Amino acid sequence: MSAAQNGESQELVRAIGRWSLAALAINSVLGSGVFGLPATVAGLLGSYSTIGVLIASLAMGIIMACFAEVASRFSAAGGPYLYARASFGKLIGILVAWLLYLAQAAAPAANVNLFVIHLAEFWPAVSEPWPRFLMLSLLVAGLTLINLLGVRQGTIANNVFTIIKILAIASVIVAGAAMILKQPTHIERTTHVPPRAWLQATVLVAFLFGGFESALAPMSEAKDPRRDAAFALFATLIGCGAIYLSIQWVVTAVLGSSASTQRPLAEVARIAMGDHGGAIVALSAMVSIYGYLGAKLLGMPRVTFALAQQGDLPRIFSSVSLKFQTPWFSILLYALVIWILASIGSFAWNVTLSVISRLFYYGAVCLAVIVLRRRDGPANFRLPGGWLLPMLGIAVCAVLATQADLRQSKIVGLTVLAAILHWAWLKQADRAKQLSR
Repeated sequence: MSAAQNGESQELVRAIGRWSLAALAINSVLGSGVFGLPATVAGLLGSYSTIGVLIASLAMGIIMACFAEVASRFSAAGGPYLYARASFGKLIGILVAWLLYLAQAAAPAANVNLFVIHLAEFWPAVSEPWPRFLMLSLLVAGLTLINLLGVRQGTIANNVFTIIKILAIASVIVAGAAMILKQPTHIERTTHVPPRAWLQATVLVAFLFGGFESALAPMSEAKDPRRDAAFALFATLIGCGAIYLSIQWVVTAVLGSSASTQRPLAEVARIAMGDHGGAIVALSAMVSIYGYLGAKLLGMPRVTFALAQQGDLPRIFSSVSLKFQTPWFSILLYALVIWILASIGSFAWNVTLSVISRLFYYGAVCLAVIVLRRRDGPANFRLPGGWLLPMLGIAVCAVLATQADLRQSKIVGLTVLAAILHWAWLKQADRAKQLSR
């Protein structure tokens, strides 16, 4: 391995502890989907919807386990980009970096739009063009400032948002569960579920777990990255899996096996808590979304920082503030990209970009488990079963790909082209350096 892979940065501060890293991963996963998707899953699977959530959790657990083994080999920043570059070379590394950046900028941009949608319940005028533009700008600017002021400040803010988010969601789950225990549920046994419905539901829930990979980007600021990465990923799998299972059970039991509302948690809260329940869920959704955005602004700028450290981007991307010891240029660039995507695109448009981009680097990291084992020997954390789990992870990615909405594939294609041109430019620059020696 290169020095960049093994060595610690002398400019960034290792301030992210084990539990803070777990909170970052959880916050990177719990976004907006949890407030709407349970009704869609219930409509597809009926009384079997909770089983569907469990199956999807296990499927994503395989992929997250592969990430855990690969991450345990590295202590530098970069996440999936670094893993792919070390496993397959510069071209695949740069391709993963571009797709990772697209996916993890489009998803927060989608959530920023959803924040405005929920805010409209209290301030209807925010849906108008200029108030919407102003609110989008303030949302991004506030968290950008926090993360510019230091990784400790960003970590503290992330921890606070994670706690508030979990407590808010838990309050709805507890209220719904109490109601279920007091009176009969509305679950009607579903007689037949088509295989395609199982697949669609599994894909939908599996993508609820997406985003954990951005928490692996700031490993150069984690206190013990080789050990803590696996802990954070499995804590996220167990914690988020329990939340998703509980929400699915409550929504199905309270609203019925064929719940069709677009705001199932708000409806459960209204029934269980009264007329103020919807407002409580709207506030919970905004806290959840804002915390999610904060987690992305903490993690993802470290990807372009890592690219610059490896020589794959100009040095300015690895510029670190002398006062705050944060990668200021990469933070500002990432915030700008989110702001642009949020301003020009809708919620659904940005979600589609994120979903398509994610599949490639999930599969690449699963394959990297096999490559790194053969080349570098045992990892700090090793999965049992030989090649079984990595191969299952690749298979899961292939199945997810069959259900991807390709309407925004042109933008993804342009991103791939940009990555190839980036690689070709670097290759040409390397040749020029060699000839000049």
